Amino acid sequence: MTTSDAYAAPIAEPLFEGDTGKYSLPLRQLLVRLLRGPYLDGSLDAAAWQLLLDQQQSISDYFSEIFLALTLDMDRKIAMLAPVQIEQVHTAPIAPRRPLKRDETLLALRLRLLLEQQSGSGNDAVISRSAMHEILSEHRQASDRDDKRFAESCEAGIARLQSLRLLTSTELENEFRISPALAMALPLKNIADIPRYIAAIDANEPAFNLSADENDELTEQTPELVQE
Repeated sequence: MTTSDAYAAPIAEPLFEGDTGKYSLPLRQLLVRLLRGPYLDGSLDAAAWQLLLDQQQSISDYFSEIFLALTLDMDRKIAMLAPVQIEQVHTAPIAPRRPLKRDETLLALRLRLLLEQQSGSGNDAVISRSAMHEILSEHRQASDRDDKRFAESCEAGIARLQSLRLLTSTELENEFRISPALAMALPLKNIADIPRYIAAIDANEPAFNLSADENDELTEQTPELVQE
């Protein structure tokens, strides 16, 4: 029996009072990690990734019961959950997405382009804090003349992508790794469409449903990111 087989073996003794489950502790822990999200990076946890592959059917079956689909990117070793779309009551995702704000979406789309450019190079896609500020300055609205507020908005956008683990820390204080999970978080059919999305956001086109309130949040017609 392999280590992964042992992890997946049904429990012989309850793990807590009233426990009626059959999954082993490591397998339950993996389920919780996937539920918490926003994703599992197999390149950082080889044991969890192998357990996921070995028990993929059981795990998929479990999440199907609560209207969640398990999606895998085998090349990047990324796994995440996504809510399925069913027009029935009580089928909404357990942890609803909070829409990205304008600057957060623009930054995510630009980083997605950088990630694609680095694809196949064998190197991590990295970016500095100052470079992200420069990216957002290219999309700064003409009416925004408050430099302090703009800088704070840039930092908030970076922090949001960090909270989603789409940006992760490196050994350098102000340099970040663009997570491969961004490719799944923004599952665009055609990378060449990204400039069109960016141009539409810059132009405040109605198709993107930019709300008129002060939060300037994007609605579900824009590309959506993973759950928090």
